Amino acid sequence: MTDVDDDFAVLVKASNSPAGAPKDFGGGALERQSISEQVANRIMAMIKSGNLKSGDRLPTEAQMGIAFAISRPPLREALKALVLMGVLESRQGGRYTVTDLSPRRLIAPFNVMLSVADYDVDEHFEARAVVDLELVRFCVERATPDIRNRILRLARDGRAFHHDPVAFRLMDIEFHQSINAGANNALLSALAQGLYDVALDVRREASTVPGVIEKSVGQHCAVADAIVAGDAKAAVEAYRAHLEHVRDTTKQSMGQNYEGSANV
Repeated sequence: MTDVDDDFAVLVKASNSPAGAPKDFGGGALERQSISEQVANRIMAMIKSGNLKSGDRLPTEAQMGIAFAISRPPLREALKALVLMGVLESRQGGRYTVTDLSPRRLIAPFNVMLSVADYDVDEHFEARAVVDLELVRFCVERATPDIRNRILRLARDGRAFHHDPVAFRLMDIEFHQSINAGANNALLSALAQGLYDVALDVRREASTVPGVIEKSVGQHCAVADAIVAGDAKAAVEAYRAHLEHVRDTTKQSMGQNYEGSANV
């Protein structure tokens, strides 16, 4: 029996006695109000405290139901919520396991939310500015020489793709991911990638407009030059100008699409 099963075995035993549950789980039967949320919060608390770690397998639903003194429906609701959050995964046999808890996995529900919500281009790029500009500043401070050189090489290589939107978009992904890597902050990088992926279909169309790629490449080079020079202020301002350019061309593309659909 694993340590996790031992913890729950203690809970199961305690739930059948007047003493109640161990302090690690908050004690006693759960209140009926927002019961599934309380269960999810208790499991999350076990993960935060180290009682549960990546790869640990939770006991059966029957054992957890006894431990928390609740029926199966609210327990399953709590477990499904934790699966959607990327905290747990259900494997063959019906047992739940704690995931690797990687930033990319945990940020996935956020990406889905952004994808299905009504898209607001200004709100999107305001969020990108908050996250991306901080990553650029960190990149200037923390990036290794190899990463700085890669950023510079990718920026300059973009000059060959002024008239090749597909190749440019591939290079663009690598350029931005290299800056994120240089910042050396996994959680911010995952957030940045999630925000980058929003409304890509609109930005694909914007990149086909003559002159858009050429301007983006020039801005990439300005950002890269400042990063290599260790000039955080210049890098941030160059990147801000780039975001504004992408925002504006996205708006233009959305406007053209709207007008086209209205004329159909």
